[in-house]
Amino acid sequence: MPVDTIECRRCGEGPTLAKPPFRNELGERIVAEVCQNCWKEWLQHQTLLINHYGLDPRDPKSREFLYKQVEEVLLGDGEARQVDTSQEGSISW
Repeated sequence: MPVDTIECRRCGEGPTLAKPPFRNELGERIVAEVCQNCWKEWLQHQTLLINHYGLDPRDPKSREFLYKQVEEVLLGDGEARQVDTSQEGSISW
């Protein structure tokens, strides 16, 4: 069975996501514009951010920070936020 592909804004073309990763407009945009491969790369980067800054994805402030990063990295210019080692354990933006 062939895998459906999408014109990915990050890499050009790749397999589609099975479903939106979030139940909101951002999730719909991601499933429409980002392939599985780039989403997997984002999840690795997100894990780095969560661990480094001590984020709790259930916390609204942490979610806002992560959503902003999704917008910038996957749906924006593609530049990932550099991890500021002096800010370990706290969020600043």
